[in-house]
Amino acid sequence: MKVFLYPNLGKNNCAEYTVEACNILRSCGIGFSVSEKYKDVFADVNGMVFGSTEECMDNADIIIAIGGDGTILKCAGRASRLKTPILGINCGRLGFMASLEHSQLDLLRNLIEGKYTVSRRMMLEASASGEEGTYSALNDVVVSRSDDCKVSDFEVVKDGQIVSLIRANGVIFSTATGATAYSLSAGGAIIEPEMECIEFTQICPHTLFARSMIFSASSKIKVKCHTADNAHVHLNVDGNIVYRLSDGDEINIRRAKESLDIIDICGGSFFSSVNTKLMRPLKDTEG
Repeated sequence: MKVFLYPNLGKNNCAEYTVEACNILRSCGIGFSVSEKYKDVFADVNGMVFGSTEECMDNADIIIAIGGDGTILKCAGRASRLKTPILGINCGRLGFMASLEHSQLDLLRNLIEGKYTVSRRMMLEASASGEEGTYSALNDVVVSRSDDCKVSDFEVVKDGQIVSLIRANGVIFSTATGATAYSLSAGGAIIEPEMECIEFTQICPHTLFARSMIFSASSKIKVKCHTADNAHVHLNVDGNIVYRLSDGDEINIRRAKESLDIIDICGGSFFSSVNTKLMRPLKDTEG
């Protein structure tokens, strides 16, 4: 078995946890590699193989992302195309996609014994009018106003039928995986991550009625933007601005052909995360 390590060294103690993970993997006879850009950081780690990120990912059986959910998002696109599962180790605060906390690294031994399950996650594909390429998202596709846009109207069409005509700061189209990210902060529902659906949530809508909607996974969604002259909105994919839109531009969103496999090495880690990381602040305030 070969593992590619994808650490986010911007996280506290990430380098230390990466070295600890390497020691455990080596004791199990599992080979591991990391990007050559980290050669100075991990030069003293016995058994470490260095190479280009692309080469190492292409040759790996499993990708271990060490950081947080953002770290998983950064390698999700290529991993989904390669059909290589990702195991997340959380070094941050939330980490809903991560199976392990940094205090549970010893459970990496379960990899060699096959003591884990794989959760298949639906992804989205987005394309902008006038743009040839497409963008894939594990969490969400967001269309939101930019700094030069005071007022924006969004026309949302599903399978040829108008769903909503709203004035808002933006609209979020989320997978079930992304339901605990931006969509949740905007008032969306928590969805079991293996569900295949698209959640539509409005951002600060100018209306007395604002509730999330759940669309079927087969839905084909079109978003048309209406702005003032010389104003713009942004297309954000998994938190990254990928395109700037003007009045009348359209975004097409649908289910992506690819999906991502996420390793759960603890069992029931999503619901455990919801209870401990979202409900804990409420429980701590109870008398």
